[in-house]
Amino acid sequence: MSHIDKESISIVWLRRDLRINDNMALNKAIQSGHKVAILFIFDDDIIDHLEKDDPRISFIYKQLRLINASLNANNSSLICKKGKPLEIWKGLLNEYNIVSAFVNRDYEPYAIKRDKEIFGLLKSNGISLIGTKDQVVFEKLEIAKNDGKAYTVYTPYKNKWLSIYKGVQLYTEPLTKQNLIQRQKTLPELKEIGFFESSIKVPNYNLSKVDNYSQYRDYPALEHTSRLSVYLRFGTVSIREIIKSIEGKSEHFLNELIWREFYMQILYNFPYVVTENFRAKYNHIPWRNNDKDFDKWCKGLTGYPIVDAGMRELNKTGFMHNRVRMITASFLCKHLLIDWRWGEAYFASKLLDYELASNNGGWQWASGTGCDAAPYFRVFNPTTQQEKFDKKGDYIKKWIPELNSSDYPSPMVDHKFARKRAIETYKKALETV
Repeated sequence: MSHIDKESISIVWLRRDLRINDNMALNKAIQSGHKVAILFIFDDDIIDHLEKDDPRISFIYKQLRLINASLNANNSSLICKKGKPLEIWKGLLNEYNIVSAFVNRDYEPYAIKRDKEIFGLLKSNGISLIGTKDQVVFEKLEIAKNDGKAYTVYTPYKNKWLSIYKGVQLYTEPLTKQNLIQRQKTLPELKEIGFFESSIKVPNYNLSKVDNYSQYRDYPALEHTSRLSVYLRFGTVSIREIIKSIEGKSEHFLNELIWREFYMQILYNFPYVVTENFRAKYNHIPWRNNDKDFDKWCKGLTGYPIVDAGMRELNKTGFMHNRVRMITASFLCKHLLIDWRWGEAYFASKLLDYELASNNGGWQWASGTGCDAAPYFRVFNPTTQQEKFDKKGDYIKKWIPELNSSDYPSPMVDHKFARKRAIETYKKALETV
């Protein structure tokens, strides 16, 4: 069958926007006037590096099933493929008469490179690829300084963000049988993609935690976090809907969402931060990078209970409380003098909500090498942090049952010694610049 005989369609390519409600690319496609097909690709360039029981793949697959069920109700279904995106799209060009394609923009370097390749392929075939803003309220340089340059300090960025934000609209277009291609196919089984279901489950998010968020957010034993980050990471919820639902409830919670956008625009405007220090003057730090020390940190065997509890929680559940993330990251970089890139990569392999921009920004903040970072001479004391934020030890006892026994190790490094060593090391490195 030639393209002339095939029905003209638009394709919406889902990536980190796994929903059909308030999805900007989908809304644009529906407005195009052509029948719409919805595509998801299990990208070999990404998934080949993951464990076969990676809980994030299980979460994605669960969401795809929900989307497919919604499409089935309108006598349609997802186009679900596995492979390299460029090759998948070449196959789709032979299979369908595609007149336009729609995506929600992704700001990570790999995604930008990937989309540029797809854009070139489609353009050479006379097909437009239309990108839209979806995963953020403001993107790229929409929040910029008066000279048009990107902000590199959070507070003025936040103030500008708030001054421009006037409330956001929802743009949902109804999905009907009339605007979807008619096809009834089941999704491939998870094992056909090369994975099996993880024992680690993603808990539902809970926006009731927004109430009193500022009062309880720093206490890991209280579990007073919304668990929203995984859902934002994969776009199973709309950032616009979330912000509207919390309006007037918690300034601190909104600030966290603005931090997310701040780090995204840092990554987009300064992509070198993926592998390099944001501030080049820290390039001369002589990291110790001791493998045995790193292994103890990874396993939660440092002898500092608040650090070890956090690492064990991460290894067991794929989650770590934000306060504890700061403590564990500071310990690795400052107490052990291990390169932040080691820790960033380890978190990337474990965190359910791993997002390159936020993870990179958080680690460079903790190490003192990033934009708007904690000063190098600020070294968290794990013991006082524990006394302040887990005074009764409820969080620690949950994750370290052998805490008060001979099985639990002594501190692998003395805090006073480690703090002095870190400050001297950083100071000496900065003096060589």
